[in-house]
Amino acid sequence: MENNQIQKIRHSLSHLMTMAILEKYPKAKLGVGPTIENGFYQDYDLPEKISEKDFEWIEKRMQELIKQRIPFVQHQMSFDEALNLYKDDPYKTELIKDLKTAGEKDVSFYKSDWFENLCLGPHVENTSEINPKSFKLERVAGAYWRGNEKNKMLQRIYGLAFLDAKELRKYEVQKLEAEKRDHRKLGKEMDLFIFSDLIGAGMPVYTFKGAIVRREIVNHINELQKSIGYQEVWSPNMNRAELFKISGHYDKFKENMFKVISNYTKEEFFLKPMNCPQHTQVFASQPRSYKDLPIRIADFANLYRDEKPGELNGLTRLRCFCQDDGHSFCREDQIVDEFSSVLEIVKKALKTYGMECSIRLSLWDPAKKEKYLGDPEIWEKSQKLLEKFLNDNKIIYTKALGEAALYGPKMDFLTKDSLGREWQISTIQLDFIMPQRFGLKYNDKDGKEQTPVMVHRAIVGSPERFLGILIEHYAGKFPVWLSPVQVLILSVSEKFGGKANELAKKFKEQGIRVEVDNREESVGKKIAGSRKQKVPYTIVFGEREEKSSELPIRLRDGKVENFAIDKFIEKVKQEIVSRSL
Repeated sequence: MENNQIQKIRHSLSHLMTMAILEKYPKAKLGVGPTIENGFYQDYDLPEKISEKDFEWIEKRMQELIKQRIPFVQHQMSFDEALNLYKDDPYKTELIKDLKTAGEKDVSFYKSDWFENLCLGPHVENTSEINPKSFKLERVAGAYWRGNEKNKMLQRIYGLAFLDAKELRKYEVQKLEAEKRDHRKLGKEMDLFIFSDLIGAGMPVYTFKGAIVRREIVNHINELQKSIGYQEVWSPNMNRAELFKISGHYDKFKENMFKVISNYTKEEFFLKPMNCPQHTQVFASQPRSYKDLPIRIADFANLYRDEKPGELNGLTRLRCFCQDDGHSFCREDQIVDEFSSVLEIVKKALKTYGMECSIRLSLWDPAKKEKYLGDPEIWEKSQKLLEKFLNDNKIIYTKALGEAALYGPKMDFLTKDSLGREWQISTIQLDFIMPQRFGLKYNDKDGKEQTPVMVHRAIVGSPERFLGILIEHYAGKFPVWLSPVQVLILSVSEKFGGKANELAKKFKEQGIRVEVDNREESVGKKIAGSRKQKVPYTIVFGEREEKSSELPIRLRDGKVENFAIDKFIEKVKQEIVSRSL
């Protein structure tokens, strides 16, 4: 009920904002204006630029309109009436014509006072349901009409909206904290990764320190997947188009793939966007018996997707990345065991990082069959099997229509970070379709050919994207096992540099990542640098430390604890081995 009400409020506020805009700019033309997470937006074609300085008068007018208890009334119009109403608005005209082409009988409108808008709703009954202090205009951005860079750039005004002022304030505080934790900002400060215009947008380069963290994430994944029988392969980044034509990605995913041109042949090649088609060829490379199954294949090769420049976002939306991709080729009677084993290691992974999770059953949308591969009968079968698995194991889940992969339904693991933000990370997918398309076979116990089932899985998804999420989850303060520098020794002066290096050697011999700061800087500046780098343990090394059997260990929160050297080394080693938080 609450979720439905907030959607109505957000949608209605979008209309009220447009009423305020039209009062000042009567000839303004309107793009789309949907609700989004935490609020709403509306696109405008205006005679002049709107800026955040204009928000005060827009918000004030919206609040005045709210107090008028304006009703929202839905009614239908014929296409001729709708086109006449918007004869001077090319954007609404285009949308109306699209509805007519799609076979709609008429057009839905909502009227609020003098303002009529093409809209399906839903809306509040009247503005008395809206708390005038529970919304705020947030920012202005440019947006191409229908997301096409060939179309005109419109002005998009974003707004925040909640049920009450307390929720709005809570979100604003969380947003400020999120800005402090922004992985793009912290990644630069901590020297973890870089982006270069010469290399290209969406293609990160990991520095020495960033490569360490990324490798630790991958190593942990490898330990988990090896424990349930996965073996790693390596497949080429570039493939013939024929591979993707058979898999179905050529028809369904081509616009997101990078095409590769050869100087010596007219043959079509693409950089691969995923590993599953390649793994079918590993399975097909030799005869298979029912006794061989399941065959579990993992791959960390780079993947490439042609994302729009405006949608790239640090490490969380890239053009070049890898995935902890795994595919199990199994018999139907092995599906439950395969899902169970992957489910267990996903839980272990998320527990290691201190993240909670919920499960979403992502299903196909039968009203949009063109988005998917395979026959409806196969989809019904795979979805029933997956839902039965969840119910038999008493797993609490939600359903999401239209969120399935193009070849099968999936279990998506939605995790919450330390700020309560939700991320979809892990996934297990059931696929009867791709093995059929590639003609994969194995011999059953009677010597008859059968088609295997393919289980796709990702434990934390893309290590790159997961690293971005973890930076924000931990605010850069990685657990010791993940920290690129686990111990930092600061020499008080050059005089103690030699002894500081000898101490560092002891740590290195025990597999602890250590650095020594022998710069000719004040101790205060060196400590400030350590805090900026979020180093778990810092040792200020001078005359007293040189003579003492104990070391003062400075923690990230500024506290100092004294440890005997050997005991401190054992403490750090234990934290690394146990991957403690």
